Amino acid sequence: MQARTLGSTGPAVSALGLGAMGMSGAYGATDRAESIATVHAALESGVTLIDTGDFYATGHNELLLAEALRGRDRDSYQLSVKFGELMSPGAGFGGRDCRPEAVKNFLAHSLTRLGTDHIDIYRPARLDPAVPIEETVGAIKEMIDAGYVRHLGLSEVDAATIRRAHAVHPVADLQIEYSLVSRAVEADVLPTLRELGIGMTAYGVLSRGLISGHWTAGHTAGPGDFRGMNPRFTSGNVEHNLTLVAALRRIAEAKGCTVAQLAIAWVAAQGEDIVPLVGARTRERLAEALPAIELHLSADDLAEIEKAVPPGAARGDRYPSAFMADLGVGN
Repeated sequence: MQARTLGSTGPAVSALGLGAMGMSGAYGATDRAESIATVHAALESGVTLIDTGDFYATGHNELLLAEALRGRDRDSYQLSVKFGELMSPGAGFGGRDCRPEAVKNFLAHSLTRLGTDHIDIYRPARLDPAVPIEETVGAIKEMIDAGYVRHLGLSEVDAATIRRAHAVHPVADLQIEYSLVSRAVEADVLPTLRELGIGMTAYGVLSRGLISGHWTAGHTAGPGDFRGMNPRFTSGNVEHNLTLVAALRRIAEAKGCTVAQLAIAWVAAQGEDIVPLVGARTRERLAEALPAIELHLSADDLAEIEKAVPPGAARGDRYPSAFMADLGVGN
């Protein structure tokens, strides 16, 4: 497994990270044993960066990772944790809280659930409009100084917020959606990251399975599957979006790889400062994703991919309308 460094101040991590959210029911039913086996397989393949959120199934995901990581050398992997989203029984969102007191409270609970004495990268999941980012970052800086956190991260914020946060404490990386069909970061956010020496961990590289090559027309999301309310999967949009996948499939077949591998490799090829996160829930999907990091895309390959899926080609927002206002950038 290749390694990449998250920005000028962040840690060296595997060139591919594992996003664990899907292991806690975000995309439908999961198998606990298979989830743990997938984490083990990722670690054994050289994946070191594991991303979670304290609100993923109200703590379930952190407890699952604690079980999967038990007995492992703590220095052999990095934990990226998001906080700030408030939950109510029934998995309903109840707003967010990024006050300094809340930051420390969320962190204390995460450390306990994960069974660790530190978090490698700690980040607010979304900007709290009621709390200046300087106050939130200041609290994380206190926790870094105290040894409970190693690095500061951000998630889904705009260029101006990145600059304000970075002025308080160096930001290691921004976690944000970036894929062939979600490219809004290229306008202002990515240039700002590079100017300031900040890395990126890109989630949604397969657009929640839409461009994985495994989603088919007529397929419907099951109970509890977030994709059931995602605009890109709704009737009228999904059919168009799958024509983009068909175009990618032709390129992938010529390259001797899968559509998913091509899509992941495209993100990785956008810069050594970008680490794609794959939300593999099974060992089978993980095994498919891993070779993508070794897949070389030539200038001609990248041009052909760009022609097949130009910026703005996808139909539908990347989140339901109620969630779009919380994002630093759009699609």
